[in-house]
Amino acid sequence: MISLQELLNEEIHTEEYMVENYHDIKEFCEFMKEYKADMNEAEYQGRKVKLGKPMRGDVKKFKVYVKNPQGNVVKVNFGHKGKGNEKTMKIKKSNPERRKSFRARHNCDNPGPRHKARYWSCRAW
Repeated sequence: MISLQELLNEEIHTEEYMVENYHDIKEFCEFMKEYKADMNEAEYQGRKVKLGKPMRGDVKKFKVYVKNPQGNVVKVNFGHKGKGNEKTMKIKKSNPERRKSFRARHNCDNPGPRHKARYWSCRAW
């Protein structure tokens, strides 16, 4: 992993892209579409997934795909799913007392890294 000091000492090389005609604009737009897709998508167990977007889960109530510090894509499951065929528990986060209690119990002032369930659970509250 690169330290902050090494990053600051390293020269950053950027290339300028001159847009001169319609063909250049079209080419640049295609490049940006692919570039943005690469940032938000990754491969997890052989399929494309969106990174950092919570969705309904299969094992738990919610899931989200993120990259861990090693650069691997991991699935983070969080929330209460219920037992057997039961429905998921209602959390009633609109109640200020419950909200305050949950955030204190889970230490949401310091939620931790993005690849942990507590971060995403606190973010939902």
